[in-house]
Amino acid sequence: MVVCLSVLVLTALGTPGAKTIQRTFAYMKERTLQDFPLHAADKIRYSDTDRQGHVNNAVFATFLETGRVNIIYNPDFPILAAGASFVIASLQLNFLREINWPGQVDIGTGITKVGNSSIRLSQHNFQNAQCVATSESVIVQISDETGSSLALTAEAREVLGKWVVD
Repeated sequence: MVVCLSVLVLTALGTPGAKTIQRTFAYMKERTLQDFPLHAADKIRYSDTDRQGHVNNAVFATFLETGRVNIIYNPDFPILAAGASFVIASLQLNFLREINWPGQVDIGTGITKVGNSSIRLSQHNFQNAQCVATSESVIVQISDETGSSLALTAEAREVLGKWVVD
């Protein structure tokens, strides 16, 4: 089992005496696609590539979105409260390998924590059974009317419990 550690380094540029801020994120398990309770797939489009023929890094996050919508808008297991939406509060994405065109990306999605109004997701992108990226994100259910966080329903919590990974 491979474990990834991501370090984000921020530097205040153009400021006299600029300081570098370093934040270390928690360890994330690298999993196989079969370790995830939910699977999705996306076709890699030629327009997803950069001049070197690799999939642009921004597209990795789009693939993760495909996996998230399997939870948020699953017609067989609705979790979204009436008059509510989900927003992304946090997204950590670790690039492990390049993705190449043509082909397909498989997305594994699981839940690591259910909060009062939030859901913490673990997701991995795969190409040809190789893990190419790992991600942790937090989505929060909010009221469409007020924009404030809105507690998940008991029914949503029951459904989400089926998709928990350790």
